[in-house]
Amino acid sequence: MASALLEEYKSKIIPALKASHGYENVHQVPKVTKVVVNTCINAGLSDYKQALEDAKNELSTITGQKPAETRSKKSIANFKLRENQAIGAKVTLRGKQMYEFLERLIKTALPRIRDFRGVSTRAFDGNGNYTLGVADQSIFPEIELDKIKRNIGFDVCIVTTAKTNAEAKSLLMEMGMPFSDKGRKPKTEATVAPAA
Repeated sequence: MASALLEEYKSKIIPALKASHGYENVHQVPKVTKVVVNTCINAGLSDYKQALEDAKNELSTITGQKPAETRSKKSIANFKLRENQAIGAKVTLRGKQMYEFLERLIKTALPRIRDFRGVSTRAFDGNGNYTLGVADQSIFPEIELDKIKRNIGFDVCIVTTAKTNAEAKSLLMEMGMPFSDKGRKPKTEATVAPAA
């Protein structure tokens, strides 16, 4: 069964982006190609190996896919880090699983953040990709709160085919990403006080 977000992308988002940006061909419309979710563990922890296993289990539960270990490239003595040491985990999502994860992230997980006022609009990299930091895994409903041993933060990198930040932002806004400046008026508009 296809994700509701994927169906919405095909039926509503593509026509909306074609109308707003003037794309002539459907292949010009930007799309999400992959989502990379990664986390890192402090190598100086006393129970470092257990922390790494916990992080991998949490990532697997959240994404529904087995994570790959990430390893350090060089030794750093101050961080108690050795070369080629496992320091984190990452998952690359594509296709249906990617759309299912994005739907859960946008519609379920982000609104559960306490005092949530929207995600930053400054996290675009200039090439149409967006990176979002999540400080706590408990915002996902799949995680059982009484089984959490430690807070594990992770990054969610959304890779798109958009050529500019503006195109990527409009794509993510159509998908329902709650940006913090969504309701604000542009600064160029002068606000006129109503007549008494």
